[in-house]
Amino acid sequence: MSDTPFARLAQLGEQLEQTKKRGELAALLADYLQTLAPEEVPPGVRLTIGQVFPEWDGRALNVSWKALMAVVDGLVEVPPEARDAVWGEAVDGGEGIRLLLARGRRQPPQPPPLTLLEVYGTFEAIAGTAGRGSRARKEALLRDLLVRASPVEAKYLAKIIYQEMRHGVSEGIMLDGIARAAGVKVRLVRRANQLWGDVGEVALVALTEREAGLKKATLRLFRPIKPMLAQTAEDMAEAFERYGGGGKLALEYKLDGARVQIHYAVGPDAPDGGQVRIYSRNLADVTASLPDVASEIGEKLAAGEAIVEGEVVAVDRQGRPLPFQHLMRRFRRVRDVEAMVEEVPVQLHLFDLLYADRRSLIDAPNEARWAALVEAAGGLNLVQRLVPATVAEGEDFAEQAHRDGHEGVMAKELGSTYNPGVRGKSWLKLKHVMSLDLVVVAADWGYGRRHGWLSNYHLAARDARSGEYLVVGKTFKGLTDAEFEAMTERLLALERSRQRGTVTVQPQVVVEVLFNEIQESSQYRSGLALRFARITRLREDKGPAEADTIQTLRGLYDQQFRYKGRMT
Repeated sequence: MSDTPFARLAQLGEQLEQTKKRGELAALLADYLQTLAPEEVPPGVRLTIGQVFPEWDGRALNVSWKALMAVVDGLVEVPPEARDAVWGEAVDGGEGIRLLLARGRRQPPQPPPLTLLEVYGTFEAIAGTAGRGSRARKEALLRDLLVRASPVEAKYLAKIIYQEMRHGVSEGIMLDGIARAAGVKVRLVRRANQLWGDVGEVALVALTEREAGLKKATLRLFRPIKPMLAQTAEDMAEAFERYGGGGKLALEYKLDGARVQIHYAVGPDAPDGGQVRIYSRNLADVTASLPDVASEIGEKLAAGEAIVEGEVVAVDRQGRPLPFQHLMRRFRRVRDVEAMVEEVPVQLHLFDLLYADRRSLIDAPNEARWAALVEAAGGLNLVQRLVPATVAEGEDFAEQAHRDGHEGVMAKELGSTYNPGVRGKSWLKLKHVMSLDLVVVAADWGYGRRHGWLSNYHLAARDARSGEYLVVGKTFKGLTDAEFEAMTERLLALERSRQRGTVTVQPQVVVEVLFNEIQESSQYRSGLALRFARITRLREDKGPAEADTIQTLRGLYDQQFRYKGRMT
């Protein structure tokens, strides 16, 4: 068995934390990869970027912070005031654990030293632990690692468990490092990763089979790929300008649902003689939660093998779309699914075809993929689609999407290919958005890059009757680093109290907030919550008494149901 020490990965993590330039990061990764034995490459690559399993792999560690800290507490003896100092100094949980072990460990690390494959094997065992007594067994496995780990090794064990490496190495930079280590073109490495969805497998093939192996990469049924992503456009005119005018782009309804990728095969060569698997946007298998969708695919899809993309939307009895939060009840349900199918019916609307009858279509233009989808869809629903000739025609289509209860439209360049996992310029989203002026009443201390700043703002609307400010959401989106820093200073001057990581402030700062929808909420006393809230600017011209009221929000919430359905 290969015996690369896990300390080598932890040491690499420390080096990466001190390195900022992309080329230098890739060089450090390449040097590390070249020291690994072939069987160590896949786990070594994944663990370095904070993954244990490929994204499409359904296994998960499911280790709570409380469980991890229970093990750490058994190894250290640190007085309360020293603990408070540690958590005030640490930028994240992994660093906090390192400091606790460095300052108060009862016994030194026990031999023998951890190896890379031992750590990976233990994580596999943790992921496979389930049923009665599983928490105790997981804690025992964690303890077996931590009693042998140095403080810095323990730091990276925790970072891997919670996928918070924070050393500046994204999957993209890892792909650069793989290309450098293997001496192959980075575009081949990226392409293989797009199609296989496992950076560990890509690294192994690159290092052992080089260019010839990478060129064999293709789509695989029941191996989901990352979805192609869209940029945001301000208005319809921008989309027309970007793509060169009418006749060169298609508009599609942007449905307020959940994106799914569906893999289907039937016949003697198909797995189990034929099956349907449905994957979520983050590649989780959600087939069990959507048996009605799986059945519809099996009954109506005209192709023998296919990979299609679509949107699942919750609807009321009249077929009108329901707010997104109702759909999430379906995706989270793993028991009594039949009852939930009746309670929250859904509709599937397809918008892309990536593979059909042993032919990959991701390199075909959007126009050709749509034509193939129309042929393969059989009796399945397709999204509403239009190739507009003018901006005005496009705007009319977008307005109709809103009136039909949807959140906007997608603009897609007709000649564009499908680029998995890429937020490119070939797709644009034009959302119907609303704005309100709200008051900041509290803020949370940030972590990682935002450590030392108050950067998660509690947004409140004023009750016109009582004068109370009622929280309707939180956001850390919309401000620059300089604005975060200035806002921290301003809010601390307004501080009323603090509890743990939250500072409550006098309601003085007014901000303009954009959002897509107002939802019911049991989390806030207001009973409402904003979806996709982000700050667009400070309203220096407004005082808190001029902010929007909770009564205004409730009116807007009710107006949404002019076009959307309600749960009865």
